[in-house]
Amino acid sequence: MKTEKQWDEIHREKLSPFQEKASCLMDEELERIVPILKERGVVRILDLACGAGRHTIYLAECGFKVAGIDISSAGIQIALSQLEKRGLKADLKVGSIYEVLPYDDSSFDAITCIRSINHGTIEEIWKTIKETERILRPGGIIFVTTRKRVPKRQRHPFKEIDSHTYIPLEGNEKGIIHYFFTKGSLRKEFRNFKTEIWVDRKGNYYCLLGTLKTKS
Repeated sequence: MKTEKQWDEIHREKLSPFQEKASCLMDEELERIVPILKERGVVRILDLACGAGRHTIYLAECGFKVAGIDISSAGIQIALSQLEKRGLKADLKVGSIYEVLPYDDSSFDAITCIRSINHGTIEEIWKTIKETERILRPGGIIFVTTRKRVPKRQRHPFKEIDSHTYIPLEGNEKGIIHYFFTKGSLRKEFRNFKTEIWVDRKGNYYCLLGTLKTKS
């Protein structure tokens, strides 16, 4: 897994365009679910692995009370700067999404995690899912997007470290763990949610919209 320092470098380099305009980097599928969140009375949202705040800012602009957490202190600093620039507020913290999350039980109406949850081992992902179940209120909503499997012939040179899990040895995601879900495994791991799963418009990511069924 990337260290905080490595993620800091990624945010400073790859997200520099964000300094000018966040919307160009926003996941289009998030726009699709915002009306659903409003219809279901969502007020408080946690943006897991919020990075430099591209989705955090959008959610704040939509009128939600937003919190965010990310391992990169540089990403958090960029997000806070951009929020201030736009006259917005969000409660942002530095921390790993694969550890116990620093929030009380049932403290959020919804959680988003865009293109991030799969950058850990399956054991780490299990911890994250359990934590989302803990901090969501009963009937709370989760929205997750995760990369579909990339055929081996289309990947950079890589090292396979476990089933469905590999690390690229070259490219801009060198050293980052990639875990690939299928629709079936998404339903299995998010089994405490009533889920709807679809493929994004570009055909590269699975999108999961879930409603928490039980508290475990």
